[in-house]
Amino acid sequence: MKILFIQALSMEGIDIERVYPIGIVVLASQVERETNHDLHLFDMNMAMDPYSELRKELDTQKPDVVCISLRNVDPLGNKTSSLIPPFAVTLAFIKKYCPDARILAGGTGFSLFPKRLMTEYEEIDYGVTGEAEKIIAPLLENLDNPPLLPGLCYRENGTVKVVPASGDYNMTDYIMPNRDLLDPRPYLEVNKYVESIGVESKRGCCFSCGYCSYPLLQGKKMRCRTPNSVVDEIEYLYKHYGVTRIHFTDSVVNIPVDHLDNICQEILNRGLKINWSGFFRENLLTEENVALYTKSGCECFSLSPDGLSQTSLDAMDKHMLVADILNTARVLANSGVVTVYHFLVNTPGDTEETMQEARDLIDAIYEIHHQSRTLGTIVLNNIRILPGTKIEQQALDNGVITAKTDLLYPTYYNPEPFDRVRYDLEIYHTKKNIFMWQEVTS
Repeated sequence: MKILFIQALSMEGIDIERVYPIGIVVLASQVERETNHDLHLFDMNMAMDPYSELRKELDTQKPDVVCISLRNVDPLGNKTSSLIPPFAVTLAFIKKYCPDARILAGGTGFSLFPKRLMTEYEEIDYGVTGEAEKIIAPLLENLDNPPLLPGLCYRENGTVKVVPASGDYNMTDYIMPNRDLLDPRPYLEVNKYVESIGVESKRGCCFSCGYCSYPLLQGKKMRCRTPNSVVDEIEYLYKHYGVTRIHFTDSVVNIPVDHLDNICQEILNRGLKINWSGFFRENLLTEENVALYTKSGCECFSLSPDGLSQTSLDAMDKHMLVADILNTARVLANSGVVTVYHFLVNTPGDTEETMQEARDLIDAIYEIHHQSRTLGTIVLNNIRILPGTKIEQQALDNGVITAKTDLLYPTYYNPEPFDRVRYDLEIYHTKKNIFMWQEVTS
């Protein structure tokens, strides 16, 4: 059987930073280990003319099955454009030019709206939600009458049914994917800033931040790979493909703390000259582990404290204090490594007083980083409302959305009177950022 794995469009335009599609490579590797099917992979995001090149793939491979991954439903970053239209077009395109192929859909974006997407787009024969390593091969081997596997989406008497995903994949069983199935090397030159190659060291998230879908998608229990196996993969990427920059795809890279510490120590023990980044939990960073992370190659500390005031932090269940953010800033300012902060604005409970607290926090962050010039930027976003999150219920309670609001398309928590405050705060902090760097060059 011929199987074509496709990464659906997950960005707007050809100038956006690209990400190596680790999801389809992991699944294709699993199929390769368990079956004898003929496999091919295609990332539409790397194509100058995605549909023309997809047509060539379909005509050349003539697949019996097409597995398509929808990673994002929209580009986020306050944008109101959606990635559902190109996904719908791609499904129709596959059906037109490869009408006999079975279509399987999955990916993070699909997992958020499986019933809705399968109901609306009848081209999809089966769907997979959550982690699919355990079910992808059995599903492909039994397409005419698949067992009710965890995470399977199927049709019965005209109705879409979804078997709950298990979210219990043991990461000690994780096997490094065969990246020869999709060569990483073309991805090494396409981005200006963001690392294009990701490595998983764990899955799941033990936090329950009010806006976040990670616990819904991967479970609340963090499941870790062994540090040696993580570094084995990093070393393999370095030696076989020339990868010198990676991003840890974990929801939070420095939990458990000793897990990341052991990974970094192993990187140093092997003398690997790589750079890496990830998203860190603020109140677990100390001078000692920051020094270790820096020495092992961390090139950017990405923080997502999200709340610009204590009111905001509490409303989003961050379980963090403003003082934690500032203490962490002081530690990182002395590291010599660039720090990027991500905050959400116009959060539930905001007032004129919390708006002033937001400006005060921005002032404090710039003051702390000013001398070392280690502040990359402060990223400000509104909250994208996703189904099943606390913010969805808050939005309903506060009249921001109604029960009829279609969350499949970009919907943000951004009520009056602070619906324009993001722009004010962007002006406020960007002036500080530009002036800070001009002092360096003038």
